[in-house]
Amino acid sequence: MKAGWFAVVLAAALLMPETPFAQDIRQERVHFAAGASSATMEGRIKGYQIVDYVLGARKGQTMNASLATDNASNYFNILAPGENETAFFTGSSGGNQFEGVLPATGDYKLRVYLMRNAARRNEAANYRLEMSISDGGQTQAAPGESKTVATAEQGSFDATGPIPCAQHTGQPMGQCTFGVNRRGGGTATVVITAPDGRTRTLFFADGKFSGADVSQADGNLKTSATRESDLNLVRVGNERYEIPDAVLFGG
Repeated sequence: MKAGWFAVVLAAALLMPETPFAQDIRQERVHFAAGASSATMEGRIKGYQIVDYVLGARKGQTMNASLATDNASNYFNILAPGENETAFFTGSSGGNQFEGVLPATGDYKLRVYLMRNAARRNEAANYRLEMSISDGGQTQAAPGESKTVATAEQGSFDATGPIPCAQHTGQPMGQCTFGVNRRGGGTATVVITAPDGRTRTLFFADGKFSGADVSQADGNLKTSATRESDLNLVRVGNERYEIPDAVLFGG
């Protein structure tokens, strides 16, 4: 009976897929060049070494990533913001190519590693990881904005306060709360929280509305903006927001 139990456990262990076992994880922040939407990282790992390439992006954007390597046991996984272990894309089963719409706003980890069989043999891999982020026609954001958005939505704001807002057609203007992350000259990211807890992120460049975090899940909402005196009157579908210039420029 005892021997039979051991055989079952051994068989189960042999059938379990190998996953990266981190003994040495190094992180590198990925920065796109001004005006660019892609980057290429080249590197070398050996044994149990693992590299996390950290890339800020928004919910609803499209990520495209591919890995070229000289070792067949070299793969990459993608971890969603806030995750340190569980991957929503696994290279060893999905292949070294990913393209998909991102589920959340924040920092994604593209984790490059060797499978355990190769790591145990202390093999090495030379690789090239190519990454790109696109709005897919859903938003219009200024170059380099994804990092600012990630910072803002994690709660690190330059200023906070109330603004007039309405969430539905015909609804009187009420009060929402905002947090703003400014980059100077009227370029800013404004994260708005409605009374029911829902959030909407608005993007401004040079004091002008440039887009919102509209995703496919929202049903491709139309966005627009007009100005009255020092107010930016922004519409996202049926939602309405009044953003004073003071929110964007400070003062």
